[in-house]
Amino acid sequence: MDFPTAIKTCFRKYVTFTGRASRSEFWYWFLFGVIGGVITGFIDGFLFGGGVGLFNGVLSLVLLLPSIAVSVRRLHDIDKSGWWVLLSLIPIVGIIVLIVWYVRAGQTGNNRFGDDPLAAVASDAAFAGQA
Repeated sequence: MDFPTAIKTCFRKYVTFTGRASRSEFWYWFLFGVIGGVITGFIDGFLFGGGVGLFNGVLSLVLLLPSIAVSVRRLHDIDKSGWWVLLSLIPIVGIIVLIVWYVRAGQTGNNRFGDDPLAAVASDAAFAGQA
């Protein structure tokens, strides 16, 4: 999955906590959030002198639910319950465990949370090649 497709997918699945998300979808979404945060941080610094994070705060609120949703779907891809995202509430250790899981390759084939997201991409590419 490429960068624009990942962003469109995450916005389309704004609060969809079911199904699976590939590594590329998750990490492109993460990159989008970082880039957006840097840009809004510069805008806030320029307009408000760094005292008020108005645009950064609005961006954070807009990205909150889709970020949680893609995190849950990413955990589903490695066949873990989405409730494991609550590990992020444990300082340092919880975040490290989640990062390790987010980096892992997803389970090949279908699992209890749905179809393999990479299989759908591969079949779309094969179909496009036949057209």
